[in-house]
Amino acid sequence: MATKPSFDVMVLKNVMVPMRDGVHLACDVYRPARAGAFVPERLPALLERTPYSKDATERVELNGLWYAERGYAVVVQDVRGRYRSEGTFSFLAQEAEDGYDTIEWVARQPWCDGQVGTIGLSYAGWTQVTAAALAPPHLAAMWVDEAGANAYTSTVRHNGAFEMRFLCWAFWQGAKSREAKADPLLERALGAVNVREWLTRMPLKRGASPLALLPGYEEWALAIATHGDFDAFWERPGFNIERHWDALADCPTVLTSGWYDSYTRATFENFVGLGSRKRGPIHGIVGPWTHGVKQLGLTYAGDVEFGREAALDHSEERLAFFDAALKSVPDRWREAAPLRIFVMGGGSGRRAGPGRLDHGGRWRAEREWPLARTRFADFFLHPGGRLTTTPPAARDAASRFVFDPRRPVPTIGGNMSSLVGLMPRPAGAPELPVEERERDIIGIPGAFDQREDPRFFGARPPYLPLASRPDVLVWQTDPLPRDVEVTGPITVTLWVSSTAPDTDLTAKLIDVYPPSVDYPEGFAMNLTDSILRLRYRSGARADLLEPGRVYECAFPLYPTANLFRAGHRIRLDVSSSNYPRFDVNPNTGDPLWASGESRPAVNTIHHDARHPSRLALPLIDAERVH
Repeated sequence: MATKPSFDVMVLKNVMVPMRDGVHLACDVYRPARAGAFVPERLPALLERTPYSKDATERVELNGLWYAERGYAVVVQDVRGRYRSEGTFSFLAQEAEDGYDTIEWVARQPWCDGQVGTIGLSYAGWTQVTAAALAPPHLAAMWVDEAGANAYTSTVRHNGAFEMRFLCWAFWQGAKSREAKADPLLERALGAVNVREWLTRMPLKRGASPLALLPGYEEWALAIATHGDFDAFWERPGFNIERHWDALADCPTVLTSGWYDSYTRATFENFVGLGSRKRGPIHGIVGPWTHGVKQLGLTYAGDVEFGREAALDHSEERLAFFDAALKSVPDRWREAAPLRIFVMGGGSGRRAGPGRLDHGGRWRAEREWPLARTRFADFFLHPGGRLTTTPPAARDAASRFVFDPRRPVPTIGGNMSSLVGLMPRPAGAPELPVEERERDIIGIPGAFDQREDPRFFGARPPYLPLASRPDVLVWQTDPLPRDVEVTGPITVTLWVSSTAPDTDLTAKLIDVYPPSVDYPEGFAMNLTDSILRLRYRSGARADLLEPGRVYECAFPLYPTANLFRAGHRIRLDVSSSNYPRFDVNPNTGDPLWASGESRPAVNTIHHDARHPSRLALPLIDAERVH
């Protein structure tokens, strides 16, 4: 039974903690109290390190006060160069060392019993695993919500392409930076930036965008956007946890994510990588969620409803874990299966609630990833858009499309976060502090019918299905004769040639609902997708294409777990853009973001007997599907 609130709380504000280089980082320390005095006992401590302000109301209430009331000392820190902390902020660069130093400082305090657990989501998840890469001796437990494993292969860059959310993040958080707060004119200028407009002016030029007002932010943002080769830049602990798995602190750890989160792939990589190396224990929880702590408690993602069972009581689950790990309170965590996943699907397919499709789903406990009972099956691409488990026999078969970088395929849902800006203020409206301005949600994560509509950046009238675009190729099965569960990692292998020296491939897995009373045109529900920049088809170094030559290109999609009901179709969509989720390839082969020139490319997907393009799906408890 988890501990109950039984303490008052007293807070020490802006305690300045020294780092190894002399920079001081600001912390608020929440301590249990009674009768106006701190309790005398030494207690386990929880630490969150965030770039989003330690003083944010939600953080104060959910992390600081909530845990201190239940007998934990809690430390919430502004990371280097943010809000009240000294130093210069550089994206992820200093978090390993600063995290180590802060954990060890907390452990030395007279109110701490020497055990330090860490908490936090997204960037505050990164700060946990990067600090753990240096193995601080007093790190005793981690609850890591939605954090990275290898920023080069996914979550910052993505198989060679750049996730545009971090350019948006630089604009959005730059407007809230310490530098902006110190200069009212600078804060006003950055707060007035319409990020949507700047996404039509890509690639950004150094010194010619609002980021030039913050040279430090411009420097790191352009570095991660244009540093395409894998080298020492991406091997640092701040970017590459995977490289440091062996050295990582060995402690009880929970890793959470959602099927529509930006960190889905990374969460499973950390679960497998740490689970095979550490005593831990290492646990994973993955539900049908998008990115964010509130989203963990929702029952829907985008336009799709998964049922009441989908919601996670995040605070109580996390408390029970720390009670078991740091206070030895008996709890199911000690005996629980390592992995809890929500298998989507099985719902009625009717319209549920405010315009959402009832897709349904259920939780399931598992012991490994991929699941031991997985049967990987190849689904081959055939002429006429057919997707079957029979290898192609044709001597010459191919599908072509023209990819024009000036008209990219718009992003309709999916795995993303931070594709936001600040809502531009209407002319004549009173100015508001940056913190009080609404966010402009540019990219909407989650599950959606794959058709354009006014909610999505880049969508245009008459708002037709993406599959109707001439630059989107579609392959799908016949209606399934029985239910088919797809749970696990997914790989697509495409034999491709292009008229360009470099181009991109995108792939998207879709659950196609048949027409119904509520959805007369059916519902093409996106499950997972990915992208490959072909100059990086072989790995870490750029290697341009020989126009017209056929190349075999394999790349992973984010993992998923979905039950395709009988009568549904499994569909694969292939194109060369997905914007603004990923940056757009200009097809020129020039250095990344070096020129405003772009040109159309004719891209060809070959799918004959010599070039068996295919989709590899992890089937669970299913018979062969034809």
